[in-house]
Amino acid sequence: MGTGDHVTNDTAQALDASEATGNNVLEGYAAKPVVRRLVLSAFLMLFLELALIRWLGSNVVHLSYFSNFVLLGSFLGIGAGFLISRKSWSVWPITLPLLCILVILVIVFPVSIERSGSDLIYFTSLEIKGPPAWLALPIVFLLVAVILAGPAEMVGRCFAHLPPLISYRSDLLGSLAGILAFTALSFLQAPSIVWGIIVLIPIVILSAKNRRLVSALWSIALLIGLGMETLQPGVAWSPYYKVQTQKVVEGDKGFLLIRANGVPHQLMAPAEWKLKQGERIYETPYLRLPKKLDDVLIVGAGSGSDVAIALSEGAKHVDAVDIDPLIMEIGAKNNINRPYQNPGVTRHVNDGRAFLENTDRKYDLVLFALPDSLTLVSGASQIRLESFLFTQEAMQSVKDVLKPNGAFAMYNYYREPWLIDRLGGTAQAVFGHKPCVDTWADAQAVVSVAMNEADQTCGEEWQPTTSISTVSDDAPFLYFRGGTFPPLYAITIAAILLASLATIRVLGGPLGTMRPYADLFFMGAAFLLLETKNIATFALLFGTTWFVNALVFAGVLVVVLAAVETERRVKTPPLKVVFVAIAASLAAAWIIKPEWLLPLGFWPRLIAATLLAFVPIYLANIAFAKRFRESGDSQSAFAINLLGTIVGGCLEYAALFTGYNNLLIVTGLLYLAAFLLVPKGRMAAA
Repeated sequence: MGTGDHVTNDTAQALDASEATGNNVLEGYAAKPVVRRLVLSAFLMLFLELALIRWLGSNVVHLSYFSNFVLLGSFLGIGAGFLISRKSWSVWPITLPLLCILVILVIVFPVSIERSGSDLIYFTSLEIKGPPAWLALPIVFLLVAVILAGPAEMVGRCFAHLPPLISYRSDLLGSLAGILAFTALSFLQAPSIVWGIIVLIPIVILSAKNRRLVSALWSIALLIGLGMETLQPGVAWSPYYKVQTQKVVEGDKGFLLIRANGVPHQLMAPAEWKLKQGERIYETPYLRLPKKLDDVLIVGAGSGSDVAIALSEGAKHVDAVDIDPLIMEIGAKNNINRPYQNPGVTRHVNDGRAFLENTDRKYDLVLFALPDSLTLVSGASQIRLESFLFTQEAMQSVKDVLKPNGAFAMYNYYREPWLIDRLGGTAQAVFGHKPCVDTWADAQAVVSVAMNEADQTCGEEWQPTTSISTVSDDAPFLYFRGGTFPPLYAITIAAILLASLATIRVLGGPLGTMRPYADLFFMGAAFLLLETKNIATFALLFGTTWFVNALVFAGVLVVVLAAVETERRVKTPPLKVVFVAIAASLAAAWIIKPEWLLPLGFWPRLIAATLLAFVPIYLANIAFAKRFRESGDSQSAFAINLLGTIVGGCLEYAALFTGYNNLLIVTGLLYLAAFLLVPKGRMAAA
């Protein structure tokens, strides 16, 4: 054994001891082993957070309605872990057991929507199977918080033995590695058992030697649970969904039920059956609109049934667009009509709005075919995969790609009449005349509109029963009627804030003792709001794909890391000047609307969007790095900053009323509060 190995092992033993004692046992030890341990802990913390957001969202359908629920639980746990790292006791030993319990509970008691056969309901009366929301959500939130507190505690204990900026830099490197690893697994469509293995490796390495046998036993239990899910017939993972396929009629190859994240997503069936015996929505667009179908665009092409129907109606060329590669591949392999093998069909794995903004082709018919996902782009925003498809600007994009005698149609199942009126009103606002609107008692609806009103063949004239405004790219909340704030959201947010306040008080002591770090609290809240706004902006400009989302998260960490390195190596302006620059950059981002960038080419749009999004983040983290470097207690300072992000996550729901662009005003007010709360003497010192 060489000298370097001896130092590493001794340091690891010392940190193992610190898990139980919380004492500064590393005084005098080399810093490199501590940095390695910190990077590994940070990797585990970020990877586990992303895995829980994705896995729980795929198995607990309630989370489809609470955009950042698991994220906020993670932030609470991470902040609590940093506060616990100052204590003589530890939560780290219970991290793996609780993770096993959470996984087993969710596998045994999943929350899904129970529908089968051709009786598929998308946004109508959902019949939930499994624990109710009032029981499932608090359990998930609390378990996630305690589980994430473990690796956060390990990070915090390492923070205590390194200079603040070295600690922060190492934390960022580990977090960036976690994001890149999870992105790679998404690209490879790896199953959940692979995620579990990646989580278990650092847990076992970081565990004290006398606990590694126990950790190994819990690891086996976790892998058995995830293995049962992975080996379940018909289960696979796309970058967006846990996809389950099930034969509807045994031995009949023409019918296949596809469930996505526990929701009956689509029924793959022969085109003839869909038209004659299935839902009436499939044939209606072809009855209401012009018959010429040289070029057709289908957004939400999925497993290919809509494509097969278009071909049977005489379409010569079809661009089939769907965001999910796995579901398209299922259609390519199993659809009895073989639509994706037709030489006139081109598959595009892409976001529908992004395709509309970038295509040069003109179409006789554009069809939105059941493009409701019940799935979020990420756990950090309210943006759904289809959010930017139903705005007034999106409808204008549809009109722009239609031929002079072209037409547009959308169909789905809707739970409320006002939702149909909103979609019909949007079509009327863009095309300048009333669309054809067909509805049926079982909530099916088709909205059809031609470029020229004379080309429409409507049934009864559509008369809206409600007065509902359209939605815009700035506030793309199709399913939010407006008016009052949803009571369930208000109760949930209040409960999260109370839990966070109680955590700070119990683990951090009297709130007055944290006054020196109050500005860091507001910086945390402002930072998460800024990140949320950027996710929405990039989703609009480049599509709501998993890859765009991963780029935003990774880009944020790279910019934060750049800010830390700048502060470490370069003499930066005084804190007052940095705050003024933050205000100026936020003002520029507020003035320059994202929709102004949409007409630009890809690279000019990317450069402009990157500058507008990341310059404020860079400057904000210069300010944070200045303050963090001067903190006397880096664990408490970082914990308070993280707990501030919970407030920022709750404030995100203000976008329902303000729109995303005006979140920048709220962000500016939070940074103003941080500026005013910088302790006297620190402003000049920084």
